[in-house]
Amino acid sequence: MPDFVMLEVDGRSVRVAAGSSVVAAIAHATGDAGLATRRSVTGALRGPLCGMGVCQECRVTIDGVAHRLACQTVCAEGMNVVTARGAQ
Repeated sequence: MPDFVMLEVDGRSVRVAAGSSVVAAIAHATGDAGLATRRSVTGALRGPLCGMGVCQECRVTIDGVAHRLACQTVCAEGMNVVTARGAQ
């Protein structure tokens, strides 16, 4: 198993430790403590709360599949992640 994987978050190349969650890669890519990953029905930016897949606030699009849970998905080589900010 490699020590690191490369993926893309909102068009940025990101190198993270193998086994990292997608939400960790998003935080690393953006440096954003607020970590907005999606928009509410009113358009407000939302971000992860629970970190264990219950709140559903960390939903992102991964490799073209919408509503994937970033906190529960392990990064894979070449993965393409789009958050609410990247979808603007």
